[in-house]
Amino acid sequence: MKKRYLFPADYMADPSVHVFNGRVYIYPSHDWECENVENDNGDQYVMKDYHVLSTDDIMNGEVVDHGKVLGLEDIPWAGRQLWDCDVAEKDGKYYMYFPMKDKNDVFHHGVAIADRPEGPFIPQPDPIRGSYSIDMCVFKDDDGEYYMYFGGLWGGQLQRYKDNKALEEPYLPSGKEPALPSRVVRLSKDMLQFAEEPRPVVVVDKEGKPLTADDPHRFFEAQWVHKYNGKYYFSYSTGDTHMLCYATGDNRFGPFTYQGVILTPVVGWTTHHSIIEYKGKWYLFHHDSVPSGGKSWLRSLKVCELEYDAEGHIKTIEGMD
Repeated sequence: MKKRYLFPADYMADPSVHVFNGRVYIYPSHDWECENVENDNGDQYVMKDYHVLSTDDIMNGEVVDHGKVLGLEDIPWAGRQLWDCDVAEKDGKYYMYFPMKDKNDVFHHGVAIADRPEGPFIPQPDPIRGSYSIDMCVFKDDDGEYYMYFGGLWGGQLQRYKDNKALEEPYLPSGKEPALPSRVVRLSKDMLQFAEEPRPVVVVDKEGKPLTADDPHRFFEAQWVHKYNGKYYFSYSTGDTHMLCYATGDNRFGPFTYQGVILTPVVGWTTHHSIIEYKGKWYLFHHDSVPSGGKSWLRSLKVCELEYDAEGHIKTIEGMD
């Protein structure tokens, strides 16, 4: 299978990808070289700004860097670490949602607004009320409403919350306990706040039982949602078991039934992805650390075609190819 490194001139990761005005726009995080301080808090990921990339030919065409569109210094409540972001369009405005640690080293979600998909993006002065954790995907459903899926364990801080309230002591399920789930929330009409309380996104097995914490296919981070033939596809990273997996369902809120592996482990700690259709073909965007010699904090954007079988199952892609 043909794969392509999209932007070898710089280290970028966590691609959120959308088609706006007939062109493909890529919204990645931006890796910076640093001392190797790998730990569960993610201190090795410096990530202090965002760029926007675009192309009209995914596998062969030029990928344009539209430059820096938002930086830590632009955001009033900034502490550090601009991790995975996503962008949604509504009524001609473009809304960038990003996770960032505040001055107390706690992740919240910010919003920045642009008049064009390539930015620049102007941040709101405060984070979204009630927001926490990382790795957002914003999905516009057929009802015209926008829904944000978010969450990530360990350095993503999801284990610090239960029922949308901060815990005094973080808690990670273990063994046969149900795995810690992603979250989903409807956005307000102005796209700037949550319109309701976030709710859990549960992944279940074929018998309808939630995947357990010791299941190698359970949710860890990097959720993405798309629709194919009327079905919702909830895809995600398994984190420390290093796979991209997916589950399907008939409701945007889940539950989603586990189906299989999209991408086997890549070079680097894990990967993060998005899935889009463009000009009649489906594509998987992700990253790995091959160009940096395996440094997990220096990642490069990659893309390949995605294929479904007749029953709508996604064909597994080998990550090491």
